[in-house]
Amino acid sequence: MANTEKIAHDDINLVKDSKLVKYTVRDDEAEQRVDAFLSMMDEEHSRSFYTKLVKNGNLTINSKVIKKPSAILNSGDIVCIEIPAPKPLEVLAEDIPLDILYEDNDLIIVNKPKGMVVHPAEGHLNGTLVNALLFHCKNSLSGINGILRPGIVHRIDMNTTGSLIVCKNDLSHNKIAEQIKVHSINRIYLGIVHGNLKEDEGTIEGPIGRSKNDRKKMAITPDGKEAITHFKVIERLNGYTFCEFKLETGRTHQIRVHMASIKHPLLGDDVYGPKKCPIKGLQGQTLHAYKIGFIHPTTNEYMEFRAPLPEYFEKLLNKLR
Repeated sequence: MANTEKIAHDDINLVKDSKLVKYTVRDDEAEQRVDAFLSMMDEEHSRSFYTKLVKNGNLTINSKVIKKPSAILNSGDIVCIEIPAPKPLEVLAEDIPLDILYEDNDLIIVNKPKGMVVHPAEGHLNGTLVNALLFHCKNSLSGINGILRPGIVHRIDMNTTGSLIVCKNDLSHNKIAEQIKVHSINRIYLGIVHGNLKEDEGTIEGPIGRSKNDRKKMAITPDGKEAITHFKVIERLNGYTFCEFKLETGRTHQIRVHMASIKHPLLGDDVYGPKKCPIKGLQGQTLHAYKIGFIHPTTNEYMEFRAPLPEYFEKLLNKLR
């Protein structure tokens, strides 16, 4: 590991253009491979990412350099991994059509299509909502979330469609972010779930955090963040239920995790539901961010917007009736 000056900051040290992260292995984290442990502790990087770092000599266990990703951890082990600074990505403006529900000098409300990623990341550098926004808005986007996420104050999943707030300046970004933080934004989703719900309406409460078994998934876990979802039946279909969901909180994959927890996963969700979709050609969960309401950052007036159901969703409803 590089012999360079380190600046302490809790359990993370800065090493020139990289960072040194330290973990102490708990009893319930022992008896597993170190590469699996590292990927479980970090939601931003994959297991293969850590496998390469370990092989490159970036890992110490109890101050000893370890180059075997398969090394098994014991309770109390001190694990240190040096993570290189990410290479800067060039985000290009792209002339991609946007379905704009509303726009003014402070913000823009977009109806995001299915299959579009919100912001660039490894594996998705082009064709994202940010690429389209950079072309449409030019330099008029908030910069708080950095060059990869200009204007982005909240997100929805790639295969979730519907309304999304984008901020054009930092003042608007801060004010919308504060409303998100205190859960005052009114968010209504529409979705189709497996099975026939017995109750006409109900509430699901369960803290959500990163799954201990699969870092790509979220799960209801005791040490997760509070999550509350209200559901209401709109229509019972042939073996499925068309529902409305109201979020009190906004955790990652919240509706998908909560509905799967009561044995009614979203139709098409191959992460939390059946791996094989019963509807031929359906890609990803049938979930739509239908309504969003908030206080405008400049006028202080309440505004509310509705994104119409996408064509595929309407056709699917008719097919299931």
